[in-house]
Amino acid sequence: MVLTYYEMGRMIVEEEQNGKDRADYGKKLLVILSNKLTQDFGKVFSETTIKQMRSFYIKYAKGQTVSDKFKLSWSHYLKLMRIDDEKEINFYEIVESSKNNWSLRELQRQYDTALYTRLSLSRNQDEIFELSTKGQILEKPKDAIKDPYILEFLGLPDEKSYSKMN
Repeated sequence: MVLTYYEMGRMIVEEEQNGKDRADYGKKLLVILSNKLTQDFGKVFSETTIKQMRSFYIKYAKGQTVSDKFKLSWSHYLKLMRIDDEKEINFYEIVESSKNNWSLRELQRQYDTALYTRLSLSRNQDEIFELSTKGQILEKPKDAIKDPYILEFLGLPDEKSYSKMN
């Protein structure tokens, strides 16, 4: 389904909008597409869904091949598309999809509790970039059971060594 929605977004942008990120509003392209697809295939093709497909394609059009890309559900991607920071999106996508198999509810919970932000505050920027591109790397068995503790409320000076284990 995700690949289908991506392809529909691609067709809207590349074929119907001639490669432009935005439709010409005077033509009401998305309304027309929604009406036609709803007539042909059912209510699943609301104007909102058509906009989401287009946005999904625009957001994920760059990068690796399509078959390597989509490992989450459509609902997961709808949540991720609301995040502005590309590194944060990558972090949640990589950690969520390849490491932990979070449900949408768990992804929402982790996002709402600012997991990425908390980890960002406890690590240096190079480590954050590595987290957002590779996810948590397990080098030793104890890495698998290690949970981050965020203690910024204690007012301790910012030390990178707090997040390192010996």
